[in-house]
Amino acid sequence: MSLLPDATPPEQVILVDADDREIGAAEKLEAHRRGLLHRAISVFVFNGQGEMLLQRRAEGKYHSAGLWSNACCTHPRPGESTAEAAARRLAEEMGFGCPLEPAFSFVYRVQLTEALAEHEYDHVLLGRYEGAPAPNPDEVMAWRWAGAEALRRDVAARPEAYTYWFREVYERALGCAGL
Repeated sequence: MSLLPDATPPEQVILVDADDREIGAAEKLEAHRRGLLHRAISVFVFNGQGEMLLQRRAEGKYHSAGLWSNACCTHPRPGESTAEAAARRLAEEMGFGCPLEPAFSFVYRVQLTEALAEHEYDHVLLGRYEGAPAPNPDEVMAWRWAGAEALRRDVAARPEAYTYWFREVYERALGCAGL
């Protein structure tokens, strides 16, 4: 039995410039407190019926808790590729894996709370999966498949029920999926 405290270091994110060139690393929470531009990933998953997989973020998340969003999001760790990070996080959050293809990237900045800002160079990846996910309850409180038109109507009627980044790009992700 060790008498040493848990020495797990805080999670690091990759800081980037406006062209997505690495310029350093920072602790994840500190990057969000200071609004530092860092690399991020958003995974959108579709099924054969043309539906998008949505997750409702767990209440324990430190930002955007309880809001609906895409299949998963993450930050690559220093030394980890975007593809590796996307696959890792899809398995951690939703309990499955599938082939993922890069679709597009975008940069956004939003003040989430007085103390937290998202400033991300976000790489969007698309995948296809048939079946029911097995989400981690620490990460996901609910999930559903949503058809394109029903999703458009719901986002228009209740934008506050969805994460900021999702509202910014879900239409583009639908277009990349031919929907």
